[in-house]
Amino acid sequence: MSESLEAWRVNPLARRIVELTTQYVVGGGLAVSAKDAAAQQFLKAFWRSRLNRMETRCMEWCDELARSGNLFVLLSTDAAGMSYARAVPAASIQRIETRSNDSEQAVAFYPYPGLEQPDPRPWKAYDPQQDAPLAGGGFESVMLHYAVNRPVGAVWGESDLAPLLRWLARYANWLEDRARLNRYRNAFLYVVKARFASEAERIARQQQLNAQPPRPGSILVTGESESWEVLSPKLDANEANSDGLALKKMAAAGAGVPMHFLAEPEGSTRTTAEAAGGPTYRRFEQRQRFFLWVIEDVLRAALRRRAMLDRALDAEAEMEVRGADISARDNAALGLAAANINTVLAELRDRGLIDDGEYLRLVYRFAGEAVDAQSLLERARRAAPPRKPQVDRRRPPRQVLKPAEKLE
Repeated sequence: MSESLEAWRVNPLARRIVELTTQYVVGGGLAVSAKDAAAQQFLKAFWRSRLNRMETRCMEWCDELARSGNLFVLLSTDAAGMSYARAVPAASIQRIETRSNDSEQAVAFYPYPGLEQPDPRPWKAYDPQQDAPLAGGGFESVMLHYAVNRPVGAVWGESDLAPLLRWLARYANWLEDRARLNRYRNAFLYVVKARFASEAERIARQQQLNAQPPRPGSILVTGESESWEVLSPKLDANEANSDGLALKKMAAAGAGVPMHFLAEPEGSTRTTAEAAGGPTYRRFEQRQRFFLWVIEDVLRAALRRRAMLDRALDAEAEMEVRGADISARDNAALGLAAANINTVLAELRDRGLIDDGEYLRLVYRFAGEAVDAQSLLERARRAAPPRKPQVDRRRPPRQVLKPAEKLE
């Protein structure tokens, strides 16, 4: 975990990989909605609170989740029932205590001791069954833990950068060596070959040349007994480019992003780049689905605490957290596919070959949405019928002019 944090701080590729995840998962922002008016009002106040700033805090949480693989959210609630969420660095948590029969049910979180707190108190894990207001008002601070890349049976998650650290370090070392060699690429030495009668004569000639070395662009005139050569480093740029590209490909494969996401246009055509982005968008969609659940779980905990003090508030009110679209180009393609299939399905429905449920399921499937067709039909039956446009009876009816008769 500490190595991932250090790589994020000093390695541009590591930071860019984390930023890419946040830019696609959070995108232009998240939207929260609830059908219950009271719940919607509280969620809006929680989201826009100056001490919460959830609009920008979501980006910080997504960065922490990708960087360390763990997100520890400390939830504090005042006497009025308003909660405040703070992310605790994963590097400051020493141990997670779980139930003996279930590693996914945390009980307490133990932070590392410090100079100010040599024996810090552990934070209790949030448990909706045992959470209750304190006698003096307010609630006890609790912690919620979320993890990604967690093996089955493990308590801690793993960073997205964990499998890349070795290859990111190798690529950085290779690039540093190339930069160091490239710095001395224009450096050269003169090698003067001649026949000298003695060692003293050779030393005297060398001292003479060192006292007045030839300047760049100067002309040297020598005799037949003396020859000049230039000794300079030889860099095989073609082989070095292949080596660096191979290291960068390994890092990109571990991050699940194509090469052109890391400023390396591997393919020269747009079609190749679009085809390479398909698996990447799937990965971002999965991470976005998980992150939306994380935000919804935090909001649910805050709503439950407020409902204990406000009886008019429904603690289990239905809410929805929506994220931005991963790819706008996919939406255009899905919209075109849904429009084309709708014509075919409408004809099949008119002939009685499919029912309303199958018709609705297929339309939403080509639109890229997974829905329960029967529940949608039931909601449509319960919904009020569309209102007919009202006719303004105060206006006189429009007179229709008859065409003039032809004169014989």
